[in-house]
Amino acid sequence: MKVLQPSSRDCFVCGVVNPSGLHLSFYQIGPGEVTAEYIVSPQYQGYPGVVHGGIVAAMLDETAGRSQMGVDHPRFMYTARLDISYRKPVPVGQPLRLVGKALDSRRHVARAVGYIYDQQGNLLAEAQALLIDIPEEKLAAVDMEGLGWRVYSDEERADLTPALDHAPHGENV
Repeated sequence: MKVLQPSSRDCFVCGVVNPSGLHLSFYQIGPGEVTAEYIVSPQYQGYPGVVHGGIVAAMLDETAGRSQMGVDHPRFMYTARLDISYRKPVPVGQPLRLVGKALDSRRHVARAVGYIYDQQGNLLAEAQALLIDIPEEKLAAVDMEGLGWRVYSDEERADLTPALDHAPHGENV
C-alpha cells in the first residue's frame, strides 16, 4: 500500500504553490504510517551544508501529524507538544527519508513519532508529538476546497512548481 495523501495549496511543508514552502509529498504506506522522500535545498540551511533546526522541526511535525491523519476520512489535528532529538546534522542537497508512525489515540488526543533518515539509513532527527483534534465546529467553518485540500498528482505538482517566482526549492525524490 502506498497512497498519496492530500495537500493544500499554501501549507509551508506540503503546500503545492507556497513560494517559500518545502512542497513535500506524503504517502500513507500502512495503517498509521507515512513516508516522504526529499532533498532539502541549500536555501533552508542554518550552518553551511546543514538544514536549519527550525526546518527540521517543521518536517518532523508534519510527518508525525500526518501519521494520525489517514487518507479516506482525514483527521485534522494541531500539535500541542513536539519533543525533538537532533541526533546528527541533517544535510542539504542529499536524499532524506521521512517516516511518521501513529502511536496511541484516545478520543481527542493522540501521539505520534516522526523520523528523518539519510540515504544510508542513519537516524538524523526524531520527534514525538502530542496532537489534539481540531474542534469540529472550527473544521465545519473551513472551506477545504478553498484551501486547495486535495491529492495533487506528481504531474500537477510539476506544472505548478515552475510557475512560482522564487529560487529553486528542495525536491521530492
